[in-house]
Amino acid sequence: MVEKQAIREKEAEIGFNPYEDALRRSTEKKEKARKGARIIKGKEIAWLVGRQGVLRYYHTESHQGHALDTLRLFVHEIRTHSGRHVHQGGFLLFVLKGKGYTVVDGIRFDWSEGDLILLPFKKGGVEHQHFNLDNKPSRWLAFSSIPVGDMVGHFLEQKENYQGFKG
Repeated sequence: MVEKQAIREKEAEIGFNPYEDALRRSTEKKEKARKGARIIKGKEIAWLVGRQGVLRYYHTESHQGHALDTLRLFVHEIRTHSGRHVHQGGFLLFVLKGKGYTVVDGIRFDWSEGDLILLPFKKGGVEHQHFNLDNKPSRWLAFSSIPVGDMVGHFLEQKENYQGFKG
């Protein structure tokens, strides 16, 4: 009897309960889906100049208050060429306008409006850089799964910066 009492006392001392934490996070996620933003207005999002080029981020891990939190979405405007970098892959790039090519692991792939560029998951990552062949900027919309990226272990290595990046 004393032994059972000692076990109960030890159980009561546990401060963090993983199951209760999972329930809390699940409730928060459902509320976010119910109340979160469903329309993201492009004209309200600034174009940013970064190491990869000129981008407009619609949704990333750091955005709060959106109804959906599982996708990373951004538009990349390719003026001459992007920066060059390596990451795990798992990106879909839908060409909105223009024409150009992407060099993936040293191989050139030409693209134009309406094409879909696939950057596959690959051990060691996928090195890539995008080039514009038009007289005006080309644009594509990038999609990637945040949970899948978490599962494969995000990594990112910048090899060459976009020429307009002042850092």
